[in-house]
Amino acid sequence: MGPTASGKTALAIEMATKHNCEIISVDSALIYRGMDIGSAKPTAKELQMAPHKLIDILDPSESYSAADFRRDALLAIEDIIRRGKTPLLVGGTMMYFKALLEGLSPLPSADEGIRQQILAQAQTDGWDVLHQQLCQIDPVAGARIHPNDPQRLSRALEVYRISGKTMTELTQTKSVALPYDVVQFAIAPNDRSVLHELIAKRFNIMLEQGFIDEVSRLKARGDLDLDMPSMRCVGYRQCWQYLDKEFDHATMVEKATAATRQLAKRQLTWLRSWPELQWLESGVEGNLVTLMRQSR
Repeated sequence: MGPTASGKTALAIEMATKHNCEIISVDSALIYRGMDIGSAKPTAKELQMAPHKLIDILDPSESYSAADFRRDALLAIEDIIRRGKTPLLVGGTMMYFKALLEGLSPLPSADEGIRQQILAQAQTDGWDVLHQQLCQIDPVAGARIHPNDPQRLSRALEVYRISGKTMTELTQTKSVALPYDVVQFAIAPNDRSVLHELIAKRFNIMLEQGFIDEVSRLKARGDLDLDMPSMRCVGYRQCWQYLDKEFDHATMVEKATAATRQLAKRQLTWLRSWPELQWLESGVEGNLVTLMRQSR
């Protein structure tokens, strides 16, 4: 585990090439086909060296839940173990890790009709009005979910409209936890400024590799929009808005790197309270990422 740009992929590939293990991606952006540069997806050469499961499994128009991930990850884990190898789960989508390790509450499956109703209401009345409705229905979820978080807000309302029960009520019950012994590592720079430097450098490399053209191709399809989970991935939203001429190139770079830093901050917040976690420290030494054990 670890925040974005901390060196997870490089370490995982090195482990996979030296040990008897196979990689399972735990990343909510890498699941999408055609979103290669902005998601920092491993290159074709890297994937040839160390294949990753659960990469390029969906079109960007499709949605994928933590429950979907848990189902697919369990199947991949069973397959890898059956072939005498060790599953190596690598990524920064902490909700996926949590769902896999602890199990999930019996929430109803997504209902596209109800989602569209909620979206239409949001476009008419605004998300603030929907947030007020959630606070009346489920004060606990309303206090936890920010009005500017349409994905989680929509899901909480969708759950209630489908089941007649609140998210808070349903999440009190969990499914079975992961039935395997797990060793958990997190990798991150000890100095936050080093992580910010890595984030900025990586985004500039993405731009050099053609990230704007990648988003242009996705935008030109005509069936994607900024309310979809795929286009809410950091960097993609800001580049899309730049292509819509909402701001200039420099502002796009600033907003994208700031959003990525915020993502890293949220990931580190999750990890600081994560049980049974062993830390590795990554840092910049020229263009290399160096590793050492770090106690925290």
